[in-house]
Amino acid sequence: MASNTNCKRKSTQQATPDRIKNRQVLKEMFREILFPSADIFADCNLHGNVKWKPDQLVSQAILFSWQGDRFLIDAFDYSLKVCTDMGLNAVAYSYTSLFNALAKYTPQLRLPVRKRLHDLAESVAGSCFRIGKFVPIAFDGSRVTTPRTASNEQAFCAANYGQGKTAKYRKKQTKGMRRTKNEKNKPHHPKPQVWLTMLWHMGLKLPWTWKTGPSNSSERAHVVEMLEEETFPQDAFFCGDAGFIGYPLWSLILRKEADFLVRVGANVQLLATNMDYEKKSGGIVYCWPKGKRDSGAPPLRLRLVKVKIGRAKVWLLTSVVDSDQLNIQQMIRMYKMRWGVEVEFRGLKQTVDKHTLGCRTSARVTVELDWSLFALAFAELLALREQLPSSTPLDPEKPIRLSLAETMRALRLAMRERNETIALDSSLWNMLKEAVIQQYVNKTDKKARYRPANPDKKPLGDPQIRKPEPEERRNLRRFGRSTAA
Repeated sequence: MASNTNCKRKSTQQATPDRIKNRQVLKEMFREILFPSADIFADCNLHGNVKWKPDQLVSQAILFSWQGDRFLIDAFDYSLKVCTDMGLNAVAYSYTSLFNALAKYTPQLRLPVRKRLHDLAESVAGSCFRIGKFVPIAFDGSRVTTPRTASNEQAFCAANYGQGKTAKYRKKQTKGMRRTKNEKNKPHHPKPQVWLTMLWHMGLKLPWTWKTGPSNSSERAHVVEMLEEETFPQDAFFCGDAGFIGYPLWSLILRKEADFLVRVGANVQLLATNMDYEKKSGGIVYCWPKGKRDSGAPPLRLRLVKVKIGRAKVWLLTSVVDSDQLNIQQMIRMYKMRWGVEVEFRGLKQTVDKHTLGCRTSARVTVELDWSLFALAFAELLALREQLPSSTPLDPEKPIRLSLAETMRALRLAMRERNETIALDSSLWNMLKEAVIQQYVNKTDKKARYRPANPDKKPLGDPQIRKPEPEERRNLRRFGRSTAA
């Protein structure tokens, strides 16, 4: 596997030294790079009457998700032609059979495909897989809209829509401003949306894993479930914004022998035996809620730092208490890199055009989103394979310049001209190598001219820090030097 991954187009160049057909490159891409062996699906328990093969069905699902057609049936028809020209004959031959197969077997196919994605990412990245000693992984959530059907509304809409604290607050703030009696134009519920929580490799800018749920899901609960269900690389380093707080999440990350960096504010309460956290290098604080103290759970010994990012003063909390392993500049750099997960969501919704999914039943909606994310991840991974240096470590000051738009344009052009014979210099591999964002000096202000205020977004504030009571101090000492001051 590693030899096929690291050697750049050896088999292609040996077969045709000057010219090659695009479909041969596509065939090599799937059969030698993405899924070189069908053995990874050996544990899948399939029905005896299925006529498709798991590796070819997965390849078809990815090719289908790479299409730029607005209508799903058109995308399927075109992807089936691509599969036929590539020699993939054990696939689904109708749109209905494809989605029925994916809806039934995606829970089994997802695990080996995700493992292949992780193995290939580590093999392609080489020394770029880590930043220092850490494997940096960010987490964040977003919503994806679905068609307004009865199935989607039942599966994804909040059952108590309009009854939450935020909704009641908005009604109170806009009292007297609403039309209370308008029988012709009654207010409608918003369109059903899928909540997507993604874990994202900050160094490679690549989706790592994800979880979906109804529109009122908790992204923090999703992260907890993924941490409990999956395994992560050694020295994983999780980075999140102010919503990913709390003893249960942080203690789970530490039990997984990983570390974390999160932004905190007035939504957390911490203990400090002294005021050393106000120093420039940060200081030691403890997370120890009353319920955990009473149950005998140990305190979490953490490091709190106040930094300035742009014009904002930010409190960063990390489990790496040794400043030699993670200094202030590295913490700021890591937190800034976390913003890339927001760009990944934008790429999924705008570049891949999945802002509104096309399926009209909830089971197929989840399947469509799952394979769109796999297709997105593999597309970026194929471009990284051509762009990453083989031996030079990743420099956080010079991040990866991969362009998702150019990557998708190259893949779609290769599929559209799959039967064309082209020069090797113009092949898909060369186009993926050049699929980078443009670097230019911006001479205009790109800030939006009109930026409406968000009344629900309040200042995060400072964390609530207090000195421990005498009994709490004695209990801190009881847990030993690893936690006590």
